[in-house]
Order: sequence, then structure tokens, then C-alpha cells
Amino acid sequence: MDWTRGHIIGHGSSAAVSVAKSSFSDEVFAVKSVELSKSQLLQKEQKILSQLSSSYIVSYKGYDVTKENNKLLFNLMMEYMPDGTLSDEIQKQGGQMNEPLIGYYTKQIVQGLEYLHSRSIAHCDMKGQNILVGKTGAKIADFGCARWIDPTERDGDAEPIGGTPMFMAPEVARGEEQGCPADIWGLGCTIIEMATGGSPWTNVSTAASLLYKIAFSGQSPVIPKFLSLQAKDFLNKCLRRDSKERWTAKQLLKHPFLESNSTTIQDFETSSPTSILDQDIWNSVEESETMNSTILQTFSSPLQRVRELGSDSAEWNWRWNDDHRWITVRRSNQ
Repeated sequence: MDWTRGHIIGHGSSAAVSVAKSSFSDEVFAVKSVELSKSQLLQKEQKILSQLSSSYIVSYKGYDVTKENNKLLFNLMMEYMPDGTLSDEIQKQGGQMNEPLIGYYTKQIVQGLEYLHSRSIAHCDMKGQNILVGKTGAKIADFGCARWIDPTERDGDAEPIGGTPMFMAPEVARGEEQGCPADIWGLGCTIIEMATGGSPWTNVSTAASLLYKIAFSGQSPVIPKFLSLQAKDFLNKCLRRDSKERWTAKQLLKHPFLESNSTTIQDFETSSPTSILDQDIWNSVEESETMNSTILQTFSSPLQRVRELGSDSAEWNWRWNDDHRWITVRRSNQ
């Protein structure tokens, strides 16, 4: 190995992220690893990330295969962001962010999304835990659910729908489609996360009731009343239930809410000390990056699919843990 593995900084149901250091320099980076025999999804993530180069996307550093503890591991090497995730930053800001800081991070996320979408890539799992922050601001990370939306670039059959249920767009929850408009919906949910420190949906206690509400209720997440008119209008453009009516990332960059935002993190002052976020069901457990997210399949009817998701079927491998937080899981195509 040309590098040394350090402590684990995040983990999921199969992959783990460790901090690592080069053997030839002082460079520190992050390594996402999984057993080679189970690395199909991580190899797909590597293929996508290796084609990206943007100030608003976590940087790709390479990949290799190592033998550790008598196991072959596939390792994806990425930029290390020591300040953690956007969800961590919300906690550091006292459980919610002020509006100028929300606008600052939102603009960078939208710039990252515009870059991805212009290259026919949808992230498919937008949320605070998949945004990393540092001295230069926010960067989109974790491309485990990402997909090419240009049919000519897809590998094999159509991919199953994936993501974190609390941040899913209605058309995704119904199993209809998942593309760039779903990322914009996830962005809107992430802004609510920044503004309130809470989940975009409330008063839901089970996976089935959550997905049914998103898919069929006709409702959208409640926009916080304390936000400015510009911020509310921006959120309204993101959270339209009809995917065809949502603004694109390119359109959102021209919205007044983003036009007047500062360009450096030094323009903002942190508020109160770190506090504990509400234990809402959108949270994953002890993950600085979401390693795995739910993969949904299409059943004969949307209602049947939602009911199946809420069941205890071992095939789905998704759990509803004791303190009602999401543990996101994924399964590969058979």
C-alpha cells in the first residue's frame, strides 16, 4: 500500500470511510472501502466521481485494491473534509442556521447541482449528510445513488430507484422516475433542514406512512414562516410536487435569494455552541457520509409498493430502529 489507513470517520451497512495518509507525502485524504466481492456499487460510484472536476464537488483521488485482514478491499480515495457534513454544521450553529448562511451554502450546492446536471448526472440522494463543508464552503459528496440520466451512458438495465425516503420527491416515492428534478426537491428539503434543524416532514412514525404521505397526500413540506419572502419563494420553486414545474439548477442560480449572497465563509459569524439535533427519522446513525441509501423497486401498484416497504420483509433489509431514525440501506440488483 502507498498509504496508511487511519481511524474510521463514517460507516454504513457495508462500506466504511477512513481517514488515510500518503506514504510519500503529508497528504491526508478519505478512503471509502468495501470487500471487493461486494463492491459493484462502490465501483459505479468511482466511475462517476472520476469524471467530475468542480469546486463544488468533493475531489476524486483515485482507487485501488488492497488485502487487509485476509480480505480483498476495493478502496475509493477522495478529498478529506475535516469539518464534517452540513448536518454537523447545523449543530455547530445551535441547531439551525441564520438565513444569510443558508443562502451561502445553498448557492454552492446549486452550483454543484448545475455542474452535475449539465453533465447528465443526477445525484439522487440530496441531504445535509451528503454535503461536506470546509474553509471554502460546501461540496456535494457521496455518489452511491448517483446515476447517468442519458440512456446511452447507462450500464445495462434501468437502475432501481434509490435515496433517503425523508428527502425523496413525490415521483420517486411513487416509483415513477428519478432525475434532476428530484435533486431540486431534495435541495428544498435540505434548506428546511438548515433553517429548522428538523426534518422536512413531521408527524410520521413509520416508513409506510411517510412514503404514502410523500407520494399521494398532495402536500409539500411546510416552508418555515420566519424565512424572508425571497427565501420562501426560492423554496416554493424547489418543492413543487409536479417535477416538470420545478425550477432547474440553472434557473435557481438567477433567483434573487442567491444573487446577493456573500462569497466567503469569513463573512459569517457562528452563533451559539453545538447543540443536539432533534432525533428525527431522517437522520442516519453515526455516519459522516451516508454510505448506503434505500433502493426501492416498482411493484404492480404504487400502494402495494409502499405497503411492501413498510413490512418486515427480510429481502428489503431496511430497519426502523428504536429511536426512530433512518438507517439507510441498499441492495444490489440480483
